[in-house]
Amino acid sequence: MKGLGGDQQTDQALCFQSDGPGVPSLGLRESDPGLCDFDESVPVLLQRIYAGRGIRSQDQLKLSLDELPAPGQLRGLDQALALLVEAFEAGQKILIVGDFDADGATSTALSLLALKAMGHKTVEFLVPDRFRYGYGLTPEIVELAAQREPDLLITVDNGISSHAGVEAARALGIKVLITDHHLPAAELPSAEAIVNPHQPDCAFPSKNLAGVGVIFYVLSALRGRLRERGWFASKNIHEPNMAQWLDLVALGTVADVVTLDQSNRILVNQGLARIRSGRTRPGIQALLELANREPVQLVAADLGFALGPRLNAAGRLDDMSLGIHCLLTDDPLEARSLAGRLDELNRDRRVIEADMKREAMALINDLRLDEESMPWGLCLLDEQWHQGVVGLLASRIKDRFHRPVIAFAGAGQIGGGGHQGEGAELKGSARSIPGLHIRDVLDTVAAHNPGMITRFGGHAMAAGLSLPKDNFAAFAVAFDNVVRQVLSPEELQATLLVDGQLEKAELNLAMAEQLRQGGPWGQGFPEPLFYGEFKIIERRVVGEMHLKLMLSPPQNPEHLLDAIAFGVVEDYDVDQLPELLPLAYRLDVNEFRNRRSVQLRVERILLPTLAAAPV
Repeated sequence: MKGLGGDQQTDQALCFQSDGPGVPSLGLRESDPGLCDFDESVPVLLQRIYAGRGIRSQDQLKLSLDELPAPGQLRGLDQALALLVEAFEAGQKILIVGDFDADGATSTALSLLALKAMGHKTVEFLVPDRFRYGYGLTPEIVELAAQREPDLLITVDNGISSHAGVEAARALGIKVLITDHHLPAAELPSAEAIVNPHQPDCAFPSKNLAGVGVIFYVLSALRGRLRERGWFASKNIHEPNMAQWLDLVALGTVADVVTLDQSNRILVNQGLARIRSGRTRPGIQALLELANREPVQLVAADLGFALGPRLNAAGRLDDMSLGIHCLLTDDPLEARSLAGRLDELNRDRRVIEADMKREAMALINDLRLDEESMPWGLCLLDEQWHQGVVGLLASRIKDRFHRPVIAFAGAGQIGGGGHQGEGAELKGSARSIPGLHIRDVLDTVAAHNPGMITRFGGHAMAAGLSLPKDNFAAFAVAFDNVVRQVLSPEELQATLLVDGQLEKAELNLAMAEQLRQGGPWGQGFPEPLFYGEFKIIERRVVGEMHLKLMLSPPQNPEHLLDAIAFGVVEDYDVDQLPELLPLAYRLDVNEFRNRRSVQLRVERILLPTLAAAPV
């Protein structure tokens, strides 16, 4: 393996070892640009970074819409188009059943906007109240949907595990089209049509589409089918350009943290290009203003860390219909008002999440769980935790201890100290680490313990489940046992993959700009991460939780660099940090008062946790 700065730097990075709890060892991404087909238009540093992410040909960097795989390879597409064409030509009522996260919200908004633009007049949406109905097309949701008398239900970002819901719809004479990207069980629901790249015998090459990507493909194919049938000409309708909604596709794709393979990078890149040029939905524009993000400088990370959480906050704490209406409205004033409400919910979510993390850490401390005694698969329960935030909590604890975590709350818990319902059921949200497919683990637990889990579903890295409260203790043991069968002790030791070290001449704004524009970066195609040791010149706490630093390379003390480390104050006594600080960082661009400068965005301080006080 070769580091980006040469063999000597590679040796330094590879020799770094963990010397305390919570400190990852460093590994280098495989990088041999000599085996790759790049020309001189790609900077040498980016060549090496791309090579470390499996890019072997410059063709893999092409991000035009022409490079997308054709929709015809999606299994079930012909049946889906037949249902949709019938609904158009017969004037049938369509009801979109969405999910309560950002992927579901963007999928729902895209569906309504596109179907109406194609000339369908009777289309509405329904998003389940997660606290009353849970996830997916349940029989209860079908009963609620039936009150609107739809002819066709279209699920977006859900439905692949909704066997009972589909049966309930069929019993009422309502047809169902499932569009989803979650992993199916061995048996598929008996819907009239299913489009999901993960279903068996689906030849579609890009399996990593988010829910919004799947419905974008279906709607794009529908436009082509309607064109073939002369629909637009006969109705005197201007055929819509599907690219106008790529801002929604980009937002949903990044926010759902799906792998950015070439197809998803194309969708995200094209969506970002539209936002940067000012061609975006008023709701997205309003969210960008609240997040203090300049559209012309937008990158994928801004969608994930600034817009996604604000949109998700509606589904976590309140009603995702709020977020969908924000994306749907054409009125900038209404968009700002709705975005403001989303921003308030997100601030509330942060407070709730911080409190829950403190409570979880106190629970772990009370149980006297250390690195040796802690379960390999960790289950945490507090019935008072907010059901909408347990997924974020599981992610935080997973990051802290590098092991799969499931956080449970009472099924009726909605925050504010009150319950709805009897509280006999628990809702859990799971997050995993590399090497462990969390949905498969839940499948194994369920297969060996019939009746233990009420329902479950999800991805390799994230899943959700419900189980009776009385089963929690037995489930925690069963989950830990299966995790121990899958993982090795070495996989519980975090390894931070870096792209080597940067030379002094590379620590500049021009290089930061090159890296920033070299993406889009995201899950499975990570933003470049570098390792280095820096001398602390100045330090101060900002925003109560963040550490602002002025650093310099030891070999070049006059070269001063701004740096920011987010959320580290709870883990470190910043006054006790050593003068020479080992860091994993990203080379970023800081924008302040219309001035752009290079900044190190610290991802990890490579030292044992040095908390100022017990958690």
